[in-house]
Amino acid sequence: MSDVQESGPPPRIGIVIADDEAMIRAGLRLVIGTQPDLSVLGEASDGRAAIELAAGLRPDVVLLDVAMPRVDGLEAAGRILALPGAPRVIMLTTYDTDDNLDRALRAGVSGFLLKVSPPEQLFAAIRSAARGEALLDPAVTRRVIETYVRTPTADAAPSDLTPRERQVLRLIAQGLSNAEIAATLSIAEATVSTHINRLLAKLHLRDRAQAVRYAYEAGLVRPGVPPRRCR
Repeated sequence: MSDVQESGPPPRIGIVIADDEAMIRAGLRLVIGTQPDLSVLGEASDGRAAIELAAGLRPDVVLLDVAMPRVDGLEAAGRILALPGAPRVIMLTTYDTDDNLDRALRAGVSGFLLKVSPPEQLFAAIRSAARGEALLDPAVTRRVIETYVRTPTADAAPSDLTPRERQVLRLIAQGLSNAEIAATLSIAEATVSTHINRLLAKLHLRDRAQAVRYAYEAGLVRPGVPPRRCR
């Protein structure tokens, strides 16, 4: 008898969709249903229902509309991310000028997407969030940066970051993926992951999205040019 055991297919990424427009929810469910590794577990038409579904269904990722009744998406994001074993949250918005998106970034969301984004970008955002990474739509991220960046102090990152960790942090803020950072620095991708985990721990940051915010606020990257799209 062989000792080799066949592994089954990788587990699906469970998703909750929250949007007050039924047509948007139906469209998202239909599009996500084309992907064998993604599964919609439930839908909510307002922020309060989204919080309840996130607590009850324990999805991997929640897609949250910014503007919803009863509890808006920004407040819902903070409350969902405070749940035990919290899922990742991706904010969906119709506009790239939402002045309060920085609130969601500070709360720890793992991505921002415009509702007009192509399906491929939606899939990439969901998979990135499930991996603990982030996909920031440049159109949205630029507005966020302009909102919360005031007068950054030059090179304000804590001194306990190593020079390499500072390099990696700058490249994260420019929107490079782990593979792109590895190629840029001529190091292994696994080494990049190690550097990222260490700098996030040192800075008490949840994920790459918060690292982008931190890098701009610390003056490690200058505002004015939107980061490249994460892949």
